[in-house]
Amino acid sequence: MDLITNLSLGFSVAFTPVNLTYALVGCLLGTLIGVLPGIGPAATIAMLLPATYALPPVSALIMLAGIYYGSQYGGSTTAILVNLPGESSSVVTVIDGYQMAKKGRAGQALSAAGLGSFFAGCVGTVLIAAFAPPLTELAFKFGPAEYFSLMTLGLIGAVVLASGSLLKAVGMIFLGLLIGLVGTDVNSGVARYSFDIPELTDGIGFVAIAMGIFGYGEIISNLAQREVQREVFNVKVTGMYPTKQDWKDMTPAVLRGTVLGCVLGILPGAGATLAAFAAYTIEKKVKGRVGEVAFGQGNIRGVAGPEAANNAAAQTSFIPLLTLGIPSTVTMALMVGAMTIHNIQPGPQVMTSNPELFWGLIASMWIGNAMLIILNLPMIGIWIKLLTVPYRYLFPSIVLFCAVGVYSTNNNTWDIWIVGVFGIIGYVFNKLRMEPAPLLLGLILGPMMEENLRRALLLSRGDWSTFITRPLSAGLLLVCVLLLMVVLLPAVKKQRAEAFVEE
Repeated sequence: MDLITNLSLGFSVAFTPVNLTYALVGCLLGTLIGVLPGIGPAATIAMLLPATYALPPVSALIMLAGIYYGSQYGGSTTAILVNLPGESSSVVTVIDGYQMAKKGRAGQALSAAGLGSFFAGCVGTVLIAAFAPPLTELAFKFGPAEYFSLMTLGLIGAVVLASGSLLKAVGMIFLGLLIGLVGTDVNSGVARYSFDIPELTDGIGFVAIAMGIFGYGEIISNLAQREVQREVFNVKVTGMYPTKQDWKDMTPAVLRGTVLGCVLGILPGAGATLAAFAAYTIEKKVKGRVGEVAFGQGNIRGVAGPEAANNAAAQTSFIPLLTLGIPSTVTMALMVGAMTIHNIQPGPQVMTSNPELFWGLIASMWIGNAMLIILNLPMIGIWIKLLTVPYRYLFPSIVLFCAVGVYSTNNNTWDIWIVGVFGIIGYVFNKLRMEPAPLLLGLILGPMMEENLRRALLLSRGDWSTFITRPLSAGLLLVCVLLLMVVLLPAVKKQRAEAFVEE
């Protein structure tokens, strides 16, 4: 009964005209950036963070959440029709989706992606509503030692599940932790690593770093490549409704993808991209029916499974953020930034101190998923037309929007220079194939880890054994050790390296 009461509160908040409008804006923007290659949800949310100052907190978070899960829908449209993933989690959808389009089955592929995404998104939202309250109750039992151990697990999880080299991921985590140390020490009030630069005494702004790495960094990377004329699939999309056999083939794939996405979305560092890759790998290993189209040649399971997985992961990644205050992905780290802007401390107290925000956000996810089905399938023609706009016309407005946005944060030109510097750093990371997501997680979690470490040692009078004598803390640290041991096994290292390789 409590769940029904809470959800009724959430829907009463989400169904207000203002919040419905911002949910629609978020879904539209999310679909748009999913369709347009080179502009990911992280970059867009980073750019829009300063713009949320003037919005009510609930409306701001509803809009930003809509951008995140909306981009998962939009990415599949270009993946299927243009052979070009609009978003990183749609990379595997290209493999079979475009082949289906070439065979005149674009409508069925788009329907499989849209309906699979809708189902998975709804299931993910149900899980948030069901599991958030008990997890929040558990979080209230956490002390400084438990929070420190949990954040350590979060960082190790980000390293283990990050794509690419383990060594590079560890390096990015440590770089994020070091950047987080810049500023004034909370306990002593002494400036650290500020090099007598007054602007650095308050630390380096999270918004400026995120906007630089994910906004300007992406722009420089795209401009460094030769612009190619995209081959837009011009055949009229017909036959949107899947056949009876399509339903039989795709339903188990959607269910498997949903379960996998829900689990991986909760894990730190995993997110929608890993869920999509893992779902495609599983579908290839599941024995199909006799006479089924081969994978890579237009198998509908290769579209439905990954699309369900990435949307389920996008939804459930909100669980650790809303219950524990720990971001599991870079986009969730940006959501922490949005909550901080509105003086909301992420964590278990959000549910008790601000239930309208908590349940309003959850209810808006159901509304948003319904909006996305309506926006995506009937408006395919409009989204595809956007692909004909050359990138050279898009980037000046993005650069200007970033500069104005970051300046409005503190009314300080220093922040614009920081964005520019980190834009170049982001481009260097891209060239060196160093994933920047662990850096941002380290930057967010670093100061929180330091604060909880010091608090735990103060309470235990300097006794480090407090981290292993407290059962919850010891359990979390044990999981950290097991994760490190498993990932260093030669067989696991090989599988991990192959997980993100396209076939």
